[in-house]
Amino acid sequence: MNMYDICTIGHITLDKVVTAHSVNYMPGGTSFYFSKALRQFDIHYMLVTALAESENHIINSLRDEHIEVFSQNSPYTVYFENIYSANQDHREQNVLHKAAPFTVAQMPAIDAKVFHLGPLLSDDISVDLIKSLASKGLVSLDIQGFLRYVKDKKVYYTDWADKKEALPYISILKANEYEMEVVTGTSNVREGAKYLADLGVREVIITLGSKGSLVYTDNRFYQIPAYKPTSVVDATGCGDTYMAGYLSKKVKGASVQEAGEFGAAMATLKIQSSGPFSGDARMVQDVVRYGESDKELIAQTIY
Repeated sequence: MNMYDICTIGHITLDKVVTAHSVNYMPGGTSFYFSKALRQFDIHYMLVTALAESENHIINSLRDEHIEVFSQNSPYTVYFENIYSANQDHREQNVLHKAAPFTVAQMPAIDAKVFHLGPLLSDDISVDLIKSLASKGLVSLDIQGFLRYVKDKKVYYTDWADKKEALPYISILKANEYEMEVVTGTSNVREGAKYLADLGVREVIITLGSKGSLVYTDNRFYQIPAYKPTSVVDATGCGDTYMAGYLSKKVKGASVQEAGEFGAAMATLKIQSSGPFSGDARMVQDVVRYGESDKELIAQTIY
């Protein structure tokens, strides 16, 4: 059986992105931004996704870039509308279509060191599938989708009903400040991280936007700086790009601090343009190196 470094599981969406500057139509979703971010990296990678036949051109374009894709059929492709405030830190979301969920029965027979889950809505990925994947490799989760539900096409956030059953099977969990508060009941980042660790998560990553990020593992906190972008153009996919950088380093044996800084630098490069990250590892390392002199200053301002 083929062993991958990372296998991402999640829907590709059709996104309408509305910012102060423009309205753009593009593919999106955790799985799309994560996959595109790694296309120039030395990682044995596979994407497992689901979308309607009418969107197969998106899959074909990924394959043209030498990204391995397993796609299951779905009556619809997920269709999101993202409306951003001027500073990119806040967005309103609407869902115009949902796609078929991922189940154990439909998963291809593959092994991976890390399975990265990118649910977009609360019923995308079953707890049974999480448990099944955890028996084969480390499970990494971007929690945002499990906190989302759709009512009258609007996206609302609520606590994840299955968290106590599912989190013991999650090795690495990423949440932003707002998602952390929804799932933990606290706005204190350190308390929230400890709460998630107590439920069984081995590595908790809390992203704090322009204030950097915090990683909690083995009873220790790691402060990851935010590198200053030359301009802020489009924040869509920044968290996914961060995780692509983080996990690509972790599977190669990097420390938490090194992996976090690499992920943060990738996110900084991504926010400077619309669409997915398109750089390579050398560009990311340059941002990390350039930011070394400012790191202490930035890190000290997080708390």
